[in-house]
Amino acid sequence: MKKVGVAILGLGVVGGGTYRILTEHREFYRKTQNVDIEVESVLELDRSRALALGVPEEKIASNIAEIVSDPEINIVVEVIGGIGAAREFVLAALNAGKSVVTSNKELFCKYSHELERAAKRQNAGLYFEASCVGGVPIIRTLLDGVQANRISGMMGIINGTTNYILTKMTAEGRSYEECLKEAQKLGYAEADPTADVEGFDAAYKLSILSSLAFHTKVPFAKIYREGITGISQEDIADGMDLGYVLKLLAIGKQSDEGIEVRVHPTFVRKDHPLAAVNDSFNAVYLTGDAVGDVMLYGRGAGALPTGSAIVSDIIYAATHSENKYSTFKNTANAEKDVKFINNFKSAYYLRLTVEDRVGILGKIATIFGRHNVSIVEMVQKGTQQDGKVPLVLITHETKELSVRAAVAGINALGETAHVDTVLRVVS
Repeated sequence: MKKVGVAILGLGVVGGGTYRILTEHREFYRKTQNVDIEVESVLELDRSRALALGVPEEKIASNIAEIVSDPEINIVVEVIGGIGAAREFVLAALNAGKSVVTSNKELFCKYSHELERAAKRQNAGLYFEASCVGGVPIIRTLLDGVQANRISGMMGIINGTTNYILTKMTAEGRSYEECLKEAQKLGYAEADPTADVEGFDAAYKLSILSSLAFHTKVPFAKIYREGITGISQEDIADGMDLGYVLKLLAIGKQSDEGIEVRVHPTFVRKDHPLAAVNDSFNAVYLTGDAVGDVMLYGRGAGALPTGSAIVSDIIYAATHSENKYSTFKNTANAEKDVKFINNFKSAYYLRLTVEDRVGILGKIATIFGRHNVSIVEMVQKGTQQDGKVPLVLITHETKELSVRAAVAGINALGETAHVDTVLRVVS
Protein backbone atom coordinates (compact mmCIF):
# COMPACT_ATOMS: atom_id res chain seq x y z
CA MET A 1 0.00 0.00 0.00
CA LYS A 2 1.26 3.45 -0.92
CA LYS A 3 2.33 5.61 2.04
CA VAL A 4 1.91 9.41 1.74
CA GLY A 5 3.18 11.96 4.23
CA VAL A 6 1.37 15.28 4.67
CA ALA A 7 2.32 18.56 6.35
CA ILE A 8 -0.28 21.17 7.30
CA LEU A 9 0.67 24.85 7.39
CA GLY A 10 -1.68 26.54 9.86
CA LEU A 11 -4.11 24.94 12.31
CA GLY A 12 -6.86 27.54 12.36
CA VAL A 13 -10.49 26.67 11.63
CA VAL A 14 -9.81 25.01 8.26
CA GLY A 15 -6.41 23.55 9.16
CA GLY A 16 -7.85 22.07 12.33
CA GLY A 17 -10.75 20.56 10.40
CA THR A 18 -8.34 19.08 7.87
CA TYR A 19 -6.18 17.51 10.60
CA ARG A 20 -9.28 16.05 12.22
CA ILE A 21 -10.56 14.49 8.99
CA LEU A 22 -7.16 13.02 8.07
CA THR A 23 -6.56 11.46 11.47
CA GLU A 24 -10.10 10.19 12.08
CA HIS A 25 -10.53 8.75 8.56
CA ARG A 26 -7.04 7.34 8.06
CA GLU A 27 -8.17 3.73 8.26
CA PHE A 28 -11.18 4.46 6.04
CA TYR A 29 -8.88 5.81 3.31
CA ARG A 30 -6.65 2.77 3.63
CA LYS A 31 -9.64 0.54 2.93
CA THR A 32 -11.39 2.57 0.27
CA GLN A 33 -8.56 4.40 -1.52
CA ASN A 34 -5.68 1.94 -0.97
CA VAL A 35 -3.45 4.71 0.35
CA ASP A 36 -2.08 5.37 3.82
CA ILE A 37 -2.09 9.12 4.49
CA GLU A 38 -0.28 10.26 7.62
CA VAL A 39 0.15 13.80 8.95
CA GLU A 40 3.91 13.91 9.45
CA SER A 41 4.21 17.55 10.51
CA VAL A 42 2.31 20.75 11.22
CA LEU A 43 3.53 24.35 11.20
CA GLU A 44 1.63 26.32 13.83
CA LEU A 45 3.00 29.22 15.88
CA ASP A 46 0.53 28.53 18.70
CA ARG A 47 1.88 25.20 19.96
CA SER A 48 -0.92 24.93 22.51
CA ARG A 49 -3.46 24.92 19.67
CA ALA A 50 -1.64 22.06 17.97
CA LEU A 51 -1.37 20.08 21.20
CA ALA A 52 -5.08 20.64 21.94
CA LEU A 53 -5.89 19.03 18.57
CA GLY A 54 -3.85 15.98 19.57
CA VAL A 55 -0.77 16.67 17.43
CA PRO A 56 2.25 14.90 18.96
CA GLU A 57 4.82 17.46 20.11
CA GLU A 58 7.55 15.96 17.94
CA LYS A 59 5.41 16.64 14.84
CA ILE A 60 5.13 20.40 15.45
CA ALA A 61 7.64 22.10 13.15
CA SER A 62 9.39 25.35 14.04
CA ASN A 63 9.81 26.67 10.50
CA ILE A 64 9.10 25.95 6.84
CA ALA A 65 12.65 24.70 6.24
CA GLU A 66 12.01 21.68 8.47
CA ILE A 67 9.03 20.74 6.34
CA VAL A 68 10.48 21.22 2.86
CA SER A 69 13.63 19.29 3.80
CA ASP A 70 11.74 16.32 5.28
CA PRO A 71 11.85 13.39 2.81
CA GLU A 72 8.83 11.77 4.50
CA ILE A 73 6.58 14.66 3.45
CA ASN A 74 5.07 14.37 -0.03
CA ILE A 75 2.19 16.85 0.14
CA VAL A 76 2.07 20.27 1.83
CA VAL A 77 -1.31 21.78 2.73
CA GLU A 78 -1.44 25.58 2.97
CA VAL A 79 -4.30 27.03 5.02
CA ILE A 80 -2.58 30.13 6.40
CA GLY A 81 -4.39 32.62 4.19
CA GLY A 82 -3.20 35.95 2.81
CA ILE A 83 -0.41 36.42 0.29
CA GLY A 84 2.62 37.08 2.48
CA ALA A 85 4.02 34.06 4.29
CA ALA A 86 1.63 31.77 2.41
CA ARG A 87 3.15 32.66 -0.94
CA GLU A 88 6.69 32.22 0.38
CA PHE A 89 5.91 28.85 1.98
CA VAL A 90 4.02 27.44 -1.01
CA LEU A 91 6.83 28.38 -3.39
CA ALA A 92 9.37 26.81 -1.03
CA ALA A 93 7.39 23.56 -0.98
CA LEU A 94 6.95 23.47 -4.77
CA ASN A 95 10.60 24.28 -5.39
CA ALA A 96 11.44 21.33 -3.15
CA GLY A 97 9.36 19.08 -5.40
CA LYS A 98 6.47 18.62 -3.00
CA SER A 99 2.88 18.78 -4.19
CA VAL A 100 0.77 21.56 -2.68
CA VAL A 101 -2.89 21.71 -1.72
CA THR A 102 -4.21 25.18 -0.90
CA SER A 103 -7.51 26.77 0.16
CA ASN A 104 -6.14 30.27 -0.41
CA LYS A 105 -8.34 31.95 -3.04
CA GLU A 106 -6.54 35.32 -2.95
CA LEU A 107 -3.13 33.70 -3.35
CA PHE A 108 -4.26 31.44 -6.17
CA CYS A 109 -6.20 34.20 -7.94
CA LYS A 110 -3.24 36.61 -7.96
CA TYR A 111 -0.27 34.25 -8.23
CA SER A 112 -1.42 30.97 -9.80
CA HIS A 113 0.85 31.67 -12.78
CA GLU A 114 3.87 31.90 -10.49
CA LEU A 115 2.91 28.84 -8.45
CA GLU A 116 2.18 26.76 -11.54
CA ARG A 117 5.52 27.69 -13.09
CA ALA A 118 7.32 26.42 -9.97
CA ALA A 119 5.21 23.25 -9.91
CA LYS A 120 5.98 22.48 -13.55
CA ARG A 121 9.72 22.94 -13.02
CA GLN A 122 9.72 20.25 -10.31
CA ASN A 123 6.90 18.08 -11.71
CA ALA A 124 4.91 18.75 -8.55
CA GLY A 125 1.14 18.83 -8.17
CA LEU A 126 -0.83 21.99 -7.43
CA TYR A 127 -4.39 21.56 -6.16
CA PHE A 128 -6.92 24.20 -5.14
CA GLU A 129 -10.42 22.71 -4.84
CA ALA A 130 -10.91 24.32 -1.42
CA SER A 131 -10.18 27.81 -2.75
CA CYS A 132 -13.69 28.14 -4.20
CA VAL A 133 -17.09 27.36 -2.71
CA GLY A 134 -15.98 25.37 0.35
CA GLY A 135 -17.10 21.76 0.23
CA VAL A 136 -18.85 22.05 -3.15
CA PRO A 137 -16.69 20.20 -5.75
CA ILE A 138 -16.82 22.89 -8.41
CA ILE A 139 -13.12 22.77 -9.39
CA ARG A 140 -13.16 19.02 -9.93
CA THR A 141 -16.42 19.34 -11.88
CA LEU A 142 -14.89 21.88 -14.25
CA LEU A 143 -11.68 19.89 -14.67
CA ASP A 144 -13.01 16.33 -14.76
CA GLY A 145 -16.80 16.46 -14.97
CA VAL A 146 -17.96 18.81 -17.71
CA GLN A 147 -14.81 19.05 -19.80
CA ALA A 148 -16.73 17.62 -22.78
CA ASN A 149 -18.58 20.95 -22.95
CA ARG A 150 -17.99 24.47 -24.06
CA ILE A 151 -19.17 26.38 -21.01
CA SER A 152 -21.10 29.46 -22.09
CA GLY A 153 -22.01 30.73 -18.66
CA MET A 154 -21.80 30.38 -14.93
CA MET A 155 -23.74 32.13 -12.23
CA GLY A 156 -23.29 31.54 -8.56
CA ILE A 157 -23.68 32.45 -4.93
CA ILE A 158 -20.08 31.90 -3.87
CA ASN A 159 -19.75 33.91 -0.66
CA GLY A 160 -21.50 32.54 2.40
CA THR A 161 -21.17 35.67 4.53
CA THR A 162 -23.09 37.93 2.17
CA ASN A 163 -25.66 35.24 1.46
CA TYR A 164 -26.31 34.88 5.20
CA ILE A 165 -26.72 38.65 5.61
CA LEU A 166 -29.07 39.01 2.63
CA THR A 167 -31.09 35.98 3.71
CA LYS A 168 -31.64 37.48 7.17
CA MET A 169 -32.50 40.89 5.73
CA THR A 170 -35.06 39.24 3.44
CA ALA A 171 -36.63 36.83 5.93
CA GLU A 172 -36.64 39.03 9.02
CA GLY A 173 -36.86 42.57 7.66
CA ARG A 174 -33.78 43.71 9.56
CA SER A 175 -31.16 46.23 8.47
CA TYR A 176 -27.81 45.44 6.87
CA GLU A 177 -25.96 46.67 9.97
CA GLU A 178 -27.94 44.39 12.31
CA CYS A 179 -27.46 41.33 10.13
CA LEU A 180 -23.75 42.00 9.70
CA LYS A 181 -23.28 42.14 13.48
CA GLU A 182 -25.08 38.83 13.85
CA ALA A 183 -22.92 37.26 11.12
CA GLN A 184 -19.80 38.46 12.96
CA LYS A 185 -21.07 37.07 16.25
CA LEU A 186 -21.66 33.66 14.64
CA GLY A 187 -18.23 33.65 13.00
CA TYR A 188 -19.52 33.96 9.42
CA ALA A 189 -18.02 37.45 9.03
CA GLU A 190 -14.61 38.73 10.09
CA ALA A 191 -14.12 41.71 12.41
CA ASP A 192 -13.15 43.55 9.22
CA PRO A 193 -15.75 42.20 6.76
CA THR A 194 -14.54 44.21 3.75
CA ALA A 195 -13.33 41.25 1.67
CA ASP A 196 -16.76 39.62 1.88
CA VAL A 197 -19.26 42.50 1.88
CA GLU A 198 -17.48 44.51 -0.83
CA GLY A 199 -17.31 41.50 -3.16
CA PHE A 200 -13.54 40.93 -3.19
CA ASP A 201 -13.80 37.31 -1.99
CA ALA A 202 -16.38 36.45 -4.65
CA ALA A 203 -14.30 38.20 -7.32
CA TYR A 204 -11.19 36.18 -6.42
CA LYS A 205 -13.22 33.00 -6.79
CA LEU A 206 -14.84 34.12 -10.03
CA SER A 207 -11.41 34.83 -11.50
CA ILE A 208 -10.35 31.25 -10.74
CA LEU A 209 -13.59 29.59 -11.86
CA SER A 210 -14.05 31.56 -15.07
CA SER A 211 -10.43 30.92 -16.09
CA LEU A 212 -11.07 27.18 -15.77
CA ALA A 213 -14.50 27.29 -17.41
CA PHE A 214 -13.49 29.43 -20.38
CA HIS A 215 -9.96 28.03 -20.81
CA THR A 216 -8.28 31.43 -20.74
CA LYS A 217 -6.79 33.60 -18.04
CA VAL A 218 -9.39 35.89 -16.48
CA PRO A 219 -7.47 38.26 -14.19
CA PHE A 220 -9.05 39.72 -11.07
CA ALA A 221 -8.63 43.22 -12.54
CA LYS A 222 -11.08 42.38 -15.36
CA ILE A 223 -13.97 41.66 -12.96
CA TYR A 224 -16.62 44.32 -12.38
CA ARG A 225 -17.33 44.38 -8.64
CA GLU A 226 -19.98 45.83 -6.34
CA GLY A 227 -20.67 44.86 -2.73
CA ILE A 228 -23.80 44.81 -0.56
CA THR A 229 -23.06 47.66 1.86
CA GLY A 230 -25.49 50.02 0.12
CA ILE A 231 -28.44 47.63 0.13
CA SER A 232 -31.49 48.95 1.99
CA GLN A 233 -34.43 47.12 3.51
CA GLU A 234 -36.69 49.13 1.15
CA ASP A 235 -34.95 47.67 -1.90
CA ILE A 236 -35.28 44.11 -0.62
CA ALA A 237 -38.96 44.63 0.20
CA ASP A 238 -39.62 46.18 -3.22
CA GLY A 239 -37.98 43.24 -4.92
CA MET A 240 -40.06 40.75 -2.92
CA ASP A 241 -43.24 42.57 -3.93
CA LEU A 242 -42.19 42.26 -7.58
CA GLY A 243 -41.32 38.56 -7.31
CA TYR A 244 -37.54 38.77 -6.78
CA VAL A 245 -34.99 37.73 -4.15
CA LEU A 246 -31.72 39.63 -3.74
CA LYS A 247 -28.43 37.71 -3.92
CA LEU A 248 -24.78 38.66 -4.37
CA LEU A 249 -24.08 36.88 -7.66
CA ALA A 250 -20.85 36.08 -9.44
CA ILE A 251 -21.60 35.95 -13.16
CA GLY A 252 -19.36 34.82 -16.00
CA LYS A 253 -20.38 34.56 -19.66
CA GLN A 254 -18.51 33.63 -22.82
CA SER A 255 -19.74 34.35 -26.33
CA ASP A 256 -18.38 35.28 -29.75
CA GLU A 257 -18.37 38.90 -28.57
CA GLY A 258 -16.04 38.16 -25.67
CA ILE A 259 -16.04 37.42 -21.94
CA GLU A 260 -17.97 39.25 -19.25
CA VAL A 261 -17.25 38.71 -15.55
CA ARG A 262 -19.01 40.57 -12.78
CA VAL A 263 -19.88 40.40 -9.08
CA HIS A 264 -22.77 42.48 -7.76
CA PRO A 265 -26.07 42.32 -5.86
CA THR A 266 -28.72 40.94 -8.21
CA PHE A 267 -32.45 40.39 -8.09
CA VAL A 268 -33.28 36.78 -9.02
CA ARG A 269 -36.78 35.54 -9.85
CA LYS A 270 -38.28 33.60 -6.95
CA ASP A 271 -38.70 30.51 -9.15
CA HIS A 272 -35.01 30.41 -10.15
CA PRO A 273 -33.03 27.63 -8.38
CA LEU A 274 -30.53 30.14 -6.97
CA ALA A 275 -33.33 32.03 -5.20
CA ALA A 276 -33.73 29.08 -2.79
CA VAL A 277 -30.04 29.08 -1.75
CA ASN A 278 -30.12 30.61 1.72
CA ASP A 279 -28.04 31.32 4.82
CA SER A 280 -24.35 30.41 4.42
CA PHE A 281 -24.96 27.87 1.65
CA ASN A 282 -23.41 28.35 -1.79
CA ALA A 283 -24.36 27.21 -5.28
CA VAL A 284 -22.97 27.46 -8.81
CA TYR A 285 -25.16 27.22 -11.90
CA LEU A 286 -23.30 26.13 -15.07
CA THR A 287 -24.46 26.05 -18.68
CA GLY A 288 -22.69 23.76 -21.16
CA ASP A 289 -23.40 23.28 -24.83
CA ALA A 290 -23.91 19.52 -24.45
CA VAL A 291 -25.02 18.96 -20.87
CA GLY A 292 -27.27 22.01 -20.59
CA ASP A 293 -27.78 23.41 -17.09
CA VAL A 294 -26.06 21.93 -14.03
CA MET A 295 -26.22 23.28 -10.47
CA LEU A 296 -23.92 22.34 -7.59
CA TYR A 297 -25.07 23.22 -4.08
CA GLY A 298 -23.66 22.87 -0.57
CA ARG A 299 -21.87 24.50 2.31
CA GLY A 300 -19.49 27.18 1.14
CA ALA A 301 -17.33 27.48 4.24
CA GLY A 302 -16.54 25.95 7.61
CA ALA A 303 -13.93 23.67 9.14
CA LEU A 304 -15.25 20.33 7.89
CA PRO A 305 -16.78 21.32 4.50
CA THR A 306 -13.58 23.13 3.45
CA GLY A 307 -11.49 20.40 5.08
CA SER A 308 -13.42 17.89 2.97
CA ALA A 309 -12.33 19.69 -0.21
CA ILE A 310 -8.72 19.80 0.97
CA VAL A 311 -8.63 16.10 1.83
CA SER A 312 -10.26 15.29 -1.51
CA ASP A 313 -7.32 17.01 -3.20
CA ILE A 314 -4.84 15.18 -0.96
CA ILE A 315 -6.36 11.83 -1.92
CA TYR A 316 -6.39 12.80 -5.61
CA ALA A 317 -2.73 13.83 -5.45
CA ALA A 318 -1.83 10.65 -3.58
CA THR A 319 -3.56 8.36 -6.08
CA HIS A 320 -2.62 10.05 -9.39
CA SER A 321 0.96 9.94 -10.61
CA GLU A 322 0.47 12.37 -13.51
CA ASN A 323 0.12 16.05 -12.65
CA LYS A 324 -2.31 18.24 -14.60
CA TYR A 325 -1.86 21.95 -15.14
CA SER A 326 -3.88 24.75 -16.73
CA THR A 327 -5.49 24.14 -20.11
CA PHE A 328 -4.60 27.72 -21.04
CA LYS A 329 -1.56 29.99 -21.03
CA ASN A 330 -1.38 30.88 -17.34
CA THR A 331 0.27 34.28 -17.09
CA ALA A 332 -0.23 37.33 -14.89
CA ASN A 333 -2.42 39.03 -17.47
CA ALA A 334 -4.99 37.97 -20.02
CA GLU A 335 -3.85 37.05 -23.51
CA LYS A 336 -3.89 40.00 -25.92
CA ASP A 337 -6.54 38.58 -28.25
CA VAL A 338 -9.09 37.95 -25.48
CA LYS A 339 -11.82 40.58 -25.42
CA PHE A 340 -13.58 41.50 -22.18
CA ILE A 341 -17.04 43.07 -22.23
CA ASN A 342 -17.75 45.88 -19.78
CA ASN A 343 -20.88 47.14 -21.52
CA PHE A 344 -22.80 44.01 -20.63
CA LYS A 345 -26.54 43.46 -20.99
CA SER A 346 -28.96 43.04 -18.11
CA ALA A 347 -32.41 43.98 -16.89
CA TYR A 348 -32.36 46.60 -14.12
CA TYR A 349 -34.23 47.63 -10.98
CA LEU A 350 -34.16 51.36 -10.24
CA ARG A 351 -35.57 53.13 -7.20
CA LEU A 352 -36.12 56.87 -7.63
CA THR A 353 -37.36 59.73 -5.50
CA VAL A 354 -39.39 62.18 -7.63
CA GLU A 355 -41.49 65.29 -7.12
CA ASP A 356 -45.20 64.50 -7.20
CA ARG A 357 -46.25 66.91 -9.89
CA VAL A 358 -47.34 66.92 -13.51
CA GLY A 359 -44.63 66.49 -16.15
CA ILE A 360 -41.92 64.76 -14.09
CA LEU A 361 -42.69 61.25 -15.34
CA GLY A 362 -42.64 62.59 -18.89
CA LYS A 363 -39.16 64.01 -18.40
CA ILE A 364 -37.93 60.74 -16.91
CA ALA A 365 -39.47 58.72 -19.75
CA THR A 366 -37.82 61.02 -22.30
CA ILE A 367 -34.40 60.47 -20.72
CA PHE A 368 -34.84 56.69 -20.73
CA GLY A 369 -35.99 56.79 -24.35
CA ARG A 370 -33.01 58.91 -25.38
CA HIS A 371 -30.70 56.15 -24.07
CA ASN A 372 -32.72 53.22 -25.47
CA VAL A 373 -33.85 52.02 -22.03
CA SER A 374 -37.40 50.62 -22.07
CA ILE A 375 -39.52 49.99 -18.98
CA VAL A 376 -41.27 46.71 -18.18
CA GLU A 377 -42.90 47.81 -14.94
CA MET A 378 -43.33 51.05 -13.00
CA VAL A 379 -44.77 51.21 -9.48
CA GLN A 380 -45.23 54.14 -7.12
CA LYS A 381 -44.26 52.96 -3.63
CA GLY A 382 -45.57 54.53 -0.48
CA THR A 383 -47.12 57.97 -0.05
CA GLN A 384 -46.02 61.52 -0.60
CA GLN A 385 -43.51 62.98 1.84
CA ASP A 386 -42.37 66.59 1.51
CA GLY A 387 -43.93 66.67 -1.93
CA LYS A 388 -41.96 63.65 -3.17
CA VAL A 389 -42.77 59.99 -3.80
CA PRO A 390 -40.68 56.82 -4.27
CA LEU A 391 -40.87 55.25 -7.73
CA VAL A 392 -39.68 51.74 -8.63
CA LEU A 393 -38.88 50.68 -12.21
CA ILE A 394 -37.91 47.39 -13.85
CA THR A 395 -36.35 47.68 -17.31
CA HIS A 396 -36.13 45.35 -20.25
CA GLU A 397 -32.69 43.90 -20.86
CA THR A 398 -30.43 46.74 -21.94
CA LYS A 399 -26.79 47.76 -21.89
CA GLU A 400 -24.95 48.78 -18.74
CA LEU A 401 -23.55 52.02 -20.14
CA SER A 402 -26.99 53.04 -21.42
CA VAL A 403 -28.44 52.69 -17.92
CA ARG A 404 -25.57 54.63 -16.39
CA ALA A 405 -26.12 57.45 -18.91
CA ALA A 406 -29.86 57.50 -18.18
CA VAL A 407 -29.21 57.61 -14.43
CA ALA A 408 -26.82 60.54 -14.89
CA GLY A 409 -29.46 62.31 -16.98
CA ILE A 410 -32.14 61.84 -14.32
CA ASN A 411 -29.85 62.97 -11.52
CA ALA A 412 -29.07 66.10 -13.55
CA LEU A 413 -32.72 67.14 -13.13
CA GLY A 414 -31.74 68.33 -9.67
CA GLU A 415 -34.37 68.49 -6.93
CA THR A 416 -37.16 67.14 -9.15
CA ALA A 417 -35.82 63.57 -9.40
CA HIS A 418 -33.00 61.42 -8.09
CA VAL A 419 -32.00 57.77 -8.61
CA ASP A 420 -31.38 56.20 -5.20
CA THR A 421 -30.65 52.59 -6.18
CA VAL A 422 -29.60 50.68 -9.31
CA LEU A 423 -29.53 46.86 -9.18
CA ARG A 424 -29.26 44.24 -11.92
CA VAL A 425 -32.01 41.68 -12.46
CA VAL A 426 -31.83 38.05 -13.62
CA SER A 427 -35.10 36.49 -14.80
